[in-house]
Amino acid sequence: MNPAEIDSTRSQAQGEIDACSDAAALKEIERKYLGKSGVLAGWLTRIPSLPAAERPVLGQAVNRLKKELGEQVAARAAALEKAAAERDATSGTFDPTLPPARLERGTLHPLTTLTREIEDLFVSMGYQVADGPEIETDWNNFQALNIPPDHPARDSQDTFYLKSAGRLVLRTHTSPVQIRSLARLAPPLRVIAPGKVFRHEATDASHEHTFHQLEGLVVDKHVSVAHLIHSMKTLLRGIFRRDLEIRLRPGFFPFVEPGFELDARCPFCENGCSVCKQTRWVELLPCGLVHPNVLSACGVDPEQWSGFAFGLGLSRLVMLRFGINDVRLLLGGDLRFLEQF
Repeated sequence: MNPAEIDSTRSQAQGEIDACSDAAALKEIERKYLGKSGVLAGWLTRIPSLPAAERPVLGQAVNRLKKELGEQVAARAAALEKAAAERDATSGTFDPTLPPARLERGTLHPLTTLTREIEDLFVSMGYQVADGPEIETDWNNFQALNIPPDHPARDSQDTFYLKSAGRLVLRTHTSPVQIRSLARLAPPLRVIAPGKVFRHEATDASHEHTFHQLEGLVVDKHVSVAHLIHSMKTLLRGIFRRDLEIRLRPGFFPFVEPGFELDARCPFCENGCSVCKQTRWVELLPCGLVHPNVLSACGVDPEQWSGFAFGLGLSRLVMLRFGINDVRLLLGGDLRFLEQF
């Protein structure tokens, strides 16, 4: 290969670029000379077979030509685009006064909407919003919550265990965030922990392997069930925009003592409906006074401090709030469903 051959190729390519009248043809010319299988690429593959003294000369010449042709292609593409715009403007087929296409606006997911409302409510009551990892240690997810390895409560958690050197799990509730908060912050404290949780169970209209919870924790001196009831009434008033009658039923949860199931009068009926299963009561959340073993596990003296905790199923609450009859819709990604909100 000699300089004359390079000059000939330069002249031929430049002539074809200048004569090109549409963008598609220009792309073909660019591919012919500058593509991975183009003329210039073929020359570069021949460089190793040349004498050592000729290699840098050819390499530099080819790279210069590649740069020149690339600049000329870009200039020709800009000229063709400008000419096309001018033709549209003078032909009457393009109206520059027309507004642009309307951009579709997104909306907040109903889970996000309700979570933010509840966060604002609790922040106004002096709570902090806490967060934690979704992959947790067995200690934070179970043992610090008074659920030792042989405790039957583990059987109801349907846990995803991870294959790892340590005993790690996908958290089955957001209670580990409470443990982390207790270990990190000195009482008195008030925290809520909204987040995603995971359980290994079959999915149907009311069960999902991934769902959302919000749990709360208050630790202070002389905390009683009366403080718990007041906070829960305030929560329900903020969610349903009116006062609801509540009741506490005894419930067993290893991390609280005494433990309760909190029910509220059905906000959707007066004489029974499908939501309350004709009972006029809706089961909302487990709660209770923090078990002394949980406080001790986090280095808090149960003789000086007490507290209450509660867990709220955000996914269930969203279904109640918006009248959704299938929990799988919340994380299904179906735009026809999400656009309603």
